[in-house]
Amino acid sequence: MMGRVRVRPISPERLVTELAGRFAAAAGRLRVAVDGAPAAGPDELAAALVDPLRALGRPVLHVRATDFLRPASVRLEHGRTNPDAYYEGWVDEAGLRREVLDPAGPGGSGRVLPSLWDARTDRASRADYVELPPGGVVLVSGALLLGGGLPFDVAVHLELSPAALARRTDPERRWTLPAFARYADEVAPATFADIVVRVDDPRHPALLEPPTP
Repeated sequence: MMGRVRVRPISPERLVTELAGRFAAAAGRLRVAVDGAPAAGPDELAAALVDPLRALGRPVLHVRATDFLRPASVRLEHGRTNPDAYYEGWVDEAGLRREVLDPAGPGGSGRVLPSLWDARTDRASRADYVELPPGGVVLVSGALLLGGGLPFDVAVHLELSPAALARRTDPERRWTLPAFARYADEVAPATFADIVVRVDDPRHPALLEPPTP
C-alpha cells in the first residue's frame, strides 16, 4: 500500500534555514527554481535565501523571471489581460536558458546575465554579466517555471490551494487565475518538484514530504 504524503508544519525562518542547508550541501554549481504564483511569494523566498547561503560559503545570484519577459509587442499581442498568453509566452525561456541556466550548468562558462529585459521601460536592461564561480548557486524565482524543459537542478514549488490563490491574488491580477488553473492541471508541478511547500497561510508554511518507505 502506498503511504500518504506527510505534511510537516514549519516556521518561515526554519524553512529558509533548511533550504539553505540543503542547497549548500550540493556539489558544484546549482540551478534552483523557486516556482510559484506571485501571491505565493517566490521572489521573497529566493531573496531570503541569499544571505544564509553566502554565510554557508556559497556564492549566490538571485534572478527574477520578471526580468526575462518578452517585449510588450510580443507579450501583449493578444491584450494585456489574456491568461492564455500569460501562461504560454510571457517569459523569454530561451533567453533565460541561454543567459543564465546553460552558463551556470555543468561545463558552462559561469558568465551569467542577471536580467535581460526591463518591462517598465520595455527595453533591454543593459545589465552587465557576472561571474558565477564554481560552487555558485543561482536562484531563479517566478511563476510557471516548471514543466517547460528548463534545466534546473532543484525545483522548489510553492503551492496554494485555488481558494487561497484567489484570495491572495491582487484584484488587478485576478485575470491570471485561469493560467494557474491550467498550470495545476496540465503541468501539476506539485507532483514532481523536488521540494513542495504549502503556503496557504504565509505565516505557517508546511513542507509536503513523500511517505517513508
